[in-house]
Amino acid sequence: MSVITIIGAGMMGSALAFPARENGHTVRLTGTPLDREIIENCRKFDQHPKFDRKFPSGVEYYHFEEVNTALQNSDLIICGVSSFGVEWFAENVLPLLPAGIPVLSVTKGLLDQEDGSLICYPQFWQKKLDQLGKDNELCAIGGPCTSYELVAHDQTLVAFCGKNMATLHKLKAMMTTGYYHIITTCDVMGVESAVALKNGYALGIALTIGENFKRCGKNELHYNSQAAVFLQASREMHRLINMLNGGIDTLFVGIGDLYVTVYGGRTRQVGILLGEGYSIDEALAKLQGVTLESLVVAGRVAKALRRKAELGLADPADYPLLMHVDSIVSQGKPVDIPWEKFASYA
Repeated sequence: MSVITIIGAGMMGSALAFPARENGHTVRLTGTPLDREIIENCRKFDQHPKFDRKFPSGVEYYHFEEVNTALQNSDLIICGVSSFGVEWFAENVLPLLPAGIPVLSVTKGLLDQEDGSLICYPQFWQKKLDQLGKDNELCAIGGPCTSYELVAHDQTLVAFCGKNMATLHKLKAMMTTGYYHIITTCDVMGVESAVALKNGYALGIALTIGENFKRCGKNELHYNSQAAVFLQASREMHRLINMLNGGIDTLFVGIGDLYVTVYGGRTRQVGILLGEGYSIDEALAKLQGVTLESLVVAGRVAKALRRKAELGLADPADYPLLMHVDSIVSQGKPVDIPWEKFASYA
């Protein structure tokens, strides 16, 4: 069996302790400096405060000042930080990595560059590893999976992506269980862009739920509008992933992730509030303490598209749903879904 060290005690990183430990591996859940209360709770109750069941017996818990101990003899490092911790992970964890140990990241997002290009987090971290002269392989997880349903052992299918298929096969063998199933692919940018983009688009779909709650009350459900925006989201994701040189198979990974995010993710909550008429500031105030990568992703991709437009390389009008979501979350504009732009989309 192997030693798996998870750094970042957020919900998804912590959820991976379940299949890892159930497969017999030594699992060391290590908090960031922001996770002290979580780690203390885990030590006291063997349970993450956001989960409704205890960790499998034998999971070990470490504060970040104990990270060097947690990293000793590790065979795999799982990065469990949120998108807001990407630079922190680069500066505080990558320099400490033992030589040759692969990193598997659950962190989803994209970074916009000055030329309007977008890079994924493994690409960003690779630059840091190159500066450090380190040889660690960077892999990532994407696909339709919410942390609490993984903890509940609901049947789950995700993708592990990385540059080396042999490494991916090893990671798959380490993590696969009877309920956690894994696709492997070397299309890193395809997977990472697909699962990042779905966050912003899921918010767009959730707007329709809030609008219908406002119009009809919460006892009357409507799905035409949700499905219509889901259709448009899929079209725009396809166009964006093509622009980023991702493959069609990885688009499907993002579409699956889009579905589960609309119906079970935190992004759904803010989208509903916005659709009900709350401003972005009011919605965030109501959801205090909730981490929302969707807001970051929408803004970064919209910014990149505007820069590409300045260079004559893209037209933001080709992404009416994304640009509308950005206008809501970045500029505070009210919800006004551009239905006719969807109807004339080419």
